[in-house]
Amino acid sequence: MGSTSDMPVMEKAAKFFDEWEIPFELVALSAHRTPSEVEEFARGAQSRGIEVIIAGAGMAAALPGVIAANTTLPVIGVPIKGSVLDGVDALYSILQMPPGIPVATVAINGAMNAAILAVQIMSVGDKSLAERLLAYKESLKEKIKKANEDLSKMEFKFKV
Repeated sequence: MGSTSDMPVMEKAAKFFDEWEIPFELVALSAHRTPSEVEEFARGAQSRGIEVIIAGAGMAAALPGVIAANTTLPVIGVPIKGSVLDGVDALYSILQMPPGIPVATVAINGAMNAAILAVQIMSVGDKSLAERLLAYKESLKEKIKKANEDLSKMEFKFKV
C-alpha cells in the first residue's frame, strides 16, 4: 500500500488471506517517497515466493504501475478514495497504464475483490485452491438465497 493511511481499505484483503490461510506480505511503500524500496520490493517478490501483488494507492496512484514495471508477476491495483476526487483520480491513474505494463484494476476501495482475484489467479496452478474457491463462490449464492427467504417473510401493507 502507498501509505499506512491505506490500511483500513487494504486490511480487507489481509483478513481474507488470513481466513484462507494464504501467506502474504503487508508493507507500506511509496512510489514517490521511497522509489528505490518499491523497485527492490518488486524485483525481489518472485524470489520470495510471491505469486501475485496487490498494490493499493490513492491520489496519483503510481505504486501499482511502478511495481508492474519492475516485475513479471501479476499486479492488481486497488484505487483508494482519499482525495477531493473521491478516488476517481487513483482509478484513472491505475487504469491508464502504457502497453506492456498491465495492472489489473478493481473498484475504488475494492481490496476484498483484489484478494479474491489474486486467489483466482493462484488457483490456476493449484487444484486444492480452485476447489476452495468454487465452494466459496457457491456460498455466496447461498447467502443470496437466504436473504431472499428472509425478505419473503417480511410483511408490508402493500407487498404483493
